[in-house]
Amino acid sequence: MKYIKFLPQTLLCMAAAIAISLPACDSFLDEKPDKKLVVPSSLADLQAMLDNYNTMSSNTPASGEVSTDDYYLTDADWAARSETDRRKYLWEKDNLFPTGDNGNDWSYSYSSTFTCNTVLNLIGDMERNAANADVWDDIKGQALFFRGMNYLSAAFIWCMAYQEGSPDPGLPIRLDPDFNLPSLRSSLEETYAQVIKDARASLPLLPLKSVNALRPSKAAAYALLARTYLSMRRYPEAGLYADSCLQLSGTLLDFNTLNASASYPVKFLNAEVILERSGVATPLNPSRAKIDSSLYLLYRDGDLRKTVFFKRNSNGTYAFKGSFEGSQALFTGFAAGEMYLIRAEAAARQGDPQAAMASLNTLLAKRWNKNSFVPLSAAGSGEALQLILLERRKELVMRGLRWMDIKRLNREGAGISLQRKINGQLYTLPAGDPRFALPIPEDVIALSGMPQNPR
Repeated sequence: MKYIKFLPQTLLCMAAAIAISLPACDSFLDEKPDKKLVVPSSLADLQAMLDNYNTMSSNTPASGEVSTDDYYLTDADWAARSETDRRKYLWEKDNLFPTGDNGNDWSYSYSSTFTCNTVLNLIGDMERNAANADVWDDIKGQALFFRGMNYLSAAFIWCMAYQEGSPDPGLPIRLDPDFNLPSLRSSLEETYAQVIKDARASLPLLPLKSVNALRPSKAAAYALLARTYLSMRRYPEAGLYADSCLQLSGTLLDFNTLNASASYPVKFLNAEVILERSGVATPLNPSRAKIDSSLYLLYRDGDLRKTVFFKRNSNGTYAFKGSFEGSQALFTGFAAGEMYLIRAEAAARQGDPQAAMASLNTLLAKRWNKNSFVPLSAAGSGEALQLILLERRKELVMRGLRWMDIKRLNREGAGISLQRKINGQLYTLPAGDPRFALPIPEDVIALSGMPQNPR
């Protein structure tokens, strides 16, 4: 394996992000004899770094969602996008990210991870005592949680689906803020092991309830582990962690109470949100991303998601408006609905259709018109699983999860291939194609010597 170092331009972005995140911390802004020694020096400074929403939570990678089958672009909208966006849309083998650009998914992922590593490095030198123990633990737990979540999100984009014992490459794992230290590109096994290690380590440190959903809690850590184990196809663990999450934070938003005619019916930080996180990608802007008709037709009359999630365009196509952000930004955090689906799928795969359908119907009762909802039933585990996977597709639209779902379900033999047509030409991404792991930005490869993903 080869070494990788952070790019200088990325470091400038990271340094700026850290400086911007601490405007209210007098101790951090105090003049020092040598400005190289200006470092966060209190727990408040560290919390301010983690509270920088732009760095930590609002630029989550969206390239996987851009690559999915839930939407399409017209020829004109595709032609109006940047070259890298056009190439990404067609699953080209290379040059999917702007060269030398800090504003891409790779730099977003590692900028946030750099902040986590800085906090974890500095907090070890700060005294933990009886007066500050809860705050000290919470800050460390947040940094561990965010680092684990960053690596999981990045693995969804730049790695193939997890397979135990697979030789597939993983991510470069950075655990130290010293960017002069080289790091190895890990295996896929090592990448997932690090996600699990961070998430588990955060659990005893995080509070049962955070001040708001912008900060992680124990429920969020359980949700992270549930999502991780589901992507690994380790369903018993996924179900257990989803259940633990729901015991702490199982509130569902009743779509019967929403104004479906509103521009964005689902409000920001609503009661269902366990952890807030968002991402933006220009091809997915509702003014240009058209919802695939085969997806829209899955929603039956009485299913409130049909009108809460989608609006009809003047030309008869449909656009997505159901983000839990209350805006055109895409929600990529954790919400209770996802956890009910994970718990349901885990139960079905373990031969318990009754428990599976109970979890599924708990969710659907809040998504259907209360006057027409009839609980679903299944004759066995196989039928239950098919119903659950269908509802997962319908519930988690534009949530940053479909790309990994396709990959992990193909590991189960689903054989999902994708097709797009631009200017009369058909483009295909067959199941299992190595392009399901997007190429690492070429400037990273050129400056680091890190091996590129197989194409």
